[in-house]
Amino acid sequence: MQGLTLRQLRYFEAVAACGHFGRAADMCAISQPAISVQIRELEETLGTPLFERGARQIRLTAFGEVFAGRVREILRAVDDLGDLARSSRGALVGKLRIGIIPTVAPYLLPRIIGNLALSHGDLDVNVRETQTDRLIADLLEGRLDTAIVALPVSEPELTEVPLFEEDFVLVRSVAEGDLPVPKPSSLSEMRLLLLEEGHCFRDQALAFCGMRSTLPRESMDGSSLSTLVQMVSTGLGVTLIPEMAVDVETRSAEVSVSRFPPPRPSRTIGMIWRRTSPLTEQLTGISEVVRQSALAQRERLAAG
Repeated sequence: MQGLTLRQLRYFEAVAACGHFGRAADMCAISQPAISVQIRELEETLGTPLFERGARQIRLTAFGEVFAGRVREILRAVDDLGDLARSSRGALVGKLRIGIIPTVAPYLLPRIIGNLALSHGDLDVNVRETQTDRLIADLLEGRLDTAIVALPVSEPELTEVPLFEEDFVLVRSVAEGDLPVPKPSSLSEMRLLLLEEGHCFRDQALAFCGMRSTLPRESMDGSSLSTLVQMVSTGLGVTLIPEMAVDVETRSAEVSVSRFPPPRPSRTIGMIWRRTSPLTEQLTGISEVVRQSALAQRERLAAG
């Protein structure tokens, strides 16, 4: 078909993902009228509408749904061609699109970015922070090159590279700091504050406590570890946080931190990328930078 352009396909994918012309325009760094014109021209070329346009929302037409699947395949193939060319140059240069989960990003990302600037000075790092399920979807659809997540993710199309393990700690009010550390099963009888559904850290904490994902009524959810720790400081309950978060999250909160006796709750943090990625060798090198960044961070915190 004559007239289709990769630019139009990328704009279409952005609108389909956002469900909104304005947000898609922001994502693509162009004006809303410009992206609307491109989508209109694409629809005219195809001879059929791609979107149902409502007052507040747009949605894909039946044809648009089918078209979106094919567009993702095309754009992923084009991106893979670009990655193949990048891999042939040896050292990774240009844009690196990396995802990271919210329970790692605030504590480790600054050191990772700093170390990548030293080891890969020509790299333009683009970061997306969101939950694991969204990162996996973005990887599979070619919108990310790699992601830092808690393992395992058990996705056959992705390579998993374990990088380091870290323990969880118990955060309680200062008044409870001298009390014995409760057994995991006892935590289910307390007001346990956890991240809202969708966070893998929530599921890991529930598994440690032997609790189902459906929590008792007296439990409460938070949108971030910072929120949970601040809630604990007011006496609303107890929570678990990863070891890397302790220094940052307890700095401005009157709480006590206790370690569980062995076997301690823990998680494995690693990197994932598509098995078919031409950048596998380069991403393996990036994973070593992430590993060393985590090790240096841990040594710094241990030294006080």
